[in-house]
Amino acid sequence: QGHVVESGGGLVQAGGSLRLSCAASERTFSSYAMGWFRQAPGKEREFVARIWRSGGSIVYTDSVKGRFSISRDNAKNTAYLQMNSLKPEDTAVYYCAAREFGPASSRWDEYDYWGQGTQVTVSS
Repeated sequence: QGHVVESGGGLVQAGGSLRLSCAASERTFSSYAMGWFRQAPGKEREFVARIWRSGGSIVYTDSVKGRFSISRDNAKNTAYLQMNSLKPEDTAVYYCAAREFGPASSRWDEYDYWGQGTQVTVSS
């Protein structure tokens, strides 16, 4: 119940691109607000992007605006994070999160279900 799994991480050079996917096992995926967070070594978990159930109300943290794009395909029970123009400071473990009740949020403690994380490493 409420199981989400991230994929798509890897090693990329600065300026490169990656697309992360977040697959949900729930048939009620379309009722979840989705968020992406990241955590670099020695740092706190950081909000990256969020999206509402219908695909609207998209919000990004300032450091990724214009470079990252969040989207979702409710027919495939999957959310995405397209990351372009990657920088070494984007290096982190990226987590997908689902919130069953309430709007999409920038607070990690307001999400109900989390994936195991996927490592993104950007070399300079």
